[in-house]
Amino acid sequence: MGIITVLWEKWTEFKRDFYKITLAAMISPLMYLVIFGMGIQTTSHGEPYLNYLIPGIVAMSSMTGSFSAVAQNMSVQRLYEKALDQVMISPTPLWQFILGQIIGGSMRGMYSSCIIMLLTMPIHTGLIFNGYSFFILFLDGMVFSTIALVLSFTAKSYADAPKYTSYIITPMSFLCNTFFSTEQMPAGFRQIVSILPLSQCSSMVRSIAYGENPGYLGVIILLVYLAIFSTISFIFIYKKKNL
Repeated sequence: MGIITVLWEKWTEFKRDFYKITLAAMISPLMYLVIFGMGIQTTSHGEPYLNYLIPGIVAMSSMTGSFSAVAQNMSVQRLYEKALDQVMISPTPLWQFILGQIIGGSMRGMYSSCIIMLLTMPIHTGLIFNGYSFFILFLDGMVFSTIALVLSFTAKSYADAPKYTSYIITPMSFLCNTFFSTEQMPAGFRQIVSILPLSQCSSMVRSIAYGENPGYLGVIILLVYLAIFSTISFIFIYKKKNL
């Protein structure tokens, strides 16, 4: 019941700010598609660069949509509205509250990704997005929702949320297999970047889009990230409750 309540809150927020959320999900990815996709007339891995770019933008939208949906909202609720304190003293199981936040954030990220898929459909690139693609994007959204939860729990002020975006989300957006392959990076740095969650998501979604088998290693890596950050979230909130 607690999960449904949190998801209903997310749905109400989504309906209230529908146009703002949709425009925010469209503007930056569209700029990247126009500037990089139309401006760089070359090929990557034997495909037109635009075909390489679109799956990366779709994966990036999943990351940014899910992270922003949770980070700013939870920071405000915890620091100013004190809503988190009210949840702790309510009969709602805390694990249901956390799971609802994670699923709700991931669904917001999925919405952002689907917008990009719809906007690029008229281009007729021949790229494939199937059920496995959506599963990977949903899992990626859950990972970044848990990361956003952890960061919002540790934030000292509302101004910390934009800082986290600048320190974490923006570098990942440009480095993690979105605009260019990690294979072009120096050894050592390449291995670190390639195991980051967005790199794994972009690589798998791109493989599916090309009609190739993405394998399951990336899914396992994303599940490991999800387990780690979910555990940290649970530890934080239950420790705070027992103070």
